Amino acid sequence: MRHTKSLVAALAAGALLSGTAVSAQQFTMKLSSPTINDSNHEWMKLFKAGVEERSKGKIKVEMYPANQLGQIPATVDGVALGTIEMTIPAIGFFIGIEPRFQTLETAGLFDSMAHGQKVFNDPDIRARMATFGEAKGVEPLFTMLHGELYIGAHKPIRSIDDFKGMKLRSAGAAPLHVEPFKQLGASPISMPLGEVVPALQNKAIDGAMATYPVFVAFKYYDVIKYANRLPANYTVVSALVNRRFMKSLGPELEGIVREEARKHESLFSTYALTDHDRVRDLWQKNGGETINLSAGDAKKYQDVVEGVISKVVAANPKMKEDYEALLAAAKKYR
Repeated sequence: MRHTKSLVAALAAGALLSGTAVSAQQFTMKLSSPTINDSNHEWMKLFKAGVEERSKGKIKVEMYPANQLGQIPATVDGVALGTIEMTIPAIGFFIGIEPRFQTLETAGLFDSMAHGQKVFNDPDIRARMATFGEAKGVEPLFTMLHGELYIGAHKPIRSIDDFKGMKLRSAGAAPLHVEPFKQLGASPISMPLGEVVPALQNKAIDGAMATYPVFVAFKYYDVIKYANRLPANYTVVSALVNRRFMKSLGPELEGIVREEARKHESLFSTYALTDHDRVRDLWQKNGGETINLSAGDAKKYQDVVEGVISKVVAANPKMKEDYEALLAAAKKYR
């Protein structure tokens, strides 16, 4: 009898210890970004502080900006495999997982960064984007405009004829993004951000598509001098997370992660806008020059883009539906 009581007590103690271990379980979220000292990085800092405080140590957030966990394609694969919990690059690198992502940065959708953020915050658009990547076990936790898109190049692009023969780095190989440049006679080359400066230095490429924060953070002005603005074009960045990891957190912790992610999205409508002006000024102070196409050439460029859009989205009914929903939301917030 005494032996039975001892066994019961031992089992009860074991159950108590097991419950305590589960309640104190620590999860690690590794956050990867190809950039540093920009809105991505600032969001990561706020997210880390909020999640760690509210989870009372149950979730540890580790930040790895500036490609510390590898180049973008490797981190995207890492999220899909579950070896990295989150990566925050340009969405052009997600099309291998989900082609629908490319509709989010279609040229001509947004009038400004503030306008674009209103579209991405629309409840119907958020619900639509939440389904992206579902079949591959990933999800965009947030999506935002990183900045106006420029081609940083060795030469100025003053007319659409100047695109001919140029080898241009692109953020991914999304047809909606790269096909217009092919139509203009350029050769887009998908290239991770960490490989761009060496490629510009040895002139393996003539220019690179990116934003002012990227130009300044990676000191492009030491290699090139011209930032050629692309009309109505924005780089869109998204935080890709592993769905299985999110569910493993349990309802309470998953809720904290989602709430903190959403809470700090306001940064993209505040810091990101003011930081754009700061980094533009730094670009110019370091000898960089900004070039704009003439009104006539900007119109020709947009005509080429629109022709490509109609062909690409027509071939994919779901993508066409996404694009039309984005157009409707863009009109709603104008």
